[in-house]
Amino acid sequence: MKIDKNIIKELTDCLNEFNLTEIEYTEKDTKIKVSKSFSTNSNQTVSSASSSIVADQNQNKSISGTKITSPIIGTAYHSPEPGAKKFVEIGKKIKKGDTIMIIEAMKTMNRVPSTSDGTVKEICVEDGHPVEFGQTIIILD
Repeated sequence: MKIDKNIIKELTDCLNEFNLTEIEYTEKDTKIKVSKSFSTNSNQTVSSASSSIVADQNQNKSISGTKITSPIIGTAYHSPEPGAKKFVEIGKKIKKGDTIMIIEAMKTMNRVPSTSDGTVKEICVEDGHPVEFGQTIIILD
């Protein structure tokens, strides 16, 4: 796949011009996401633009099981705080109502409960990464 650097440049310019934190561009089987990441160091916030290119091949693979989707847009976290024990891990049995993840939206930490009983087959979102409304976050067996 050839990467069109002009598209990434334009998306980065849009991020800065409109004061966005993330922008995504999709065309056929190519998805380009450009986002700003923030880190604090000595009470200063530093932003840097990073881009990730993901082929939609991951969406084409079909995984059977009960899918639990994100109820909101935000940033997903696997544990209640950095370094703490994760809510769920692959192979763990969970019950309906158990907290499976936290999604931060607008500086509010929202606990996401399981919508059914089962064994965790796959965790579909990485810790600290953004999620969309309706995106599959966990698959149960």
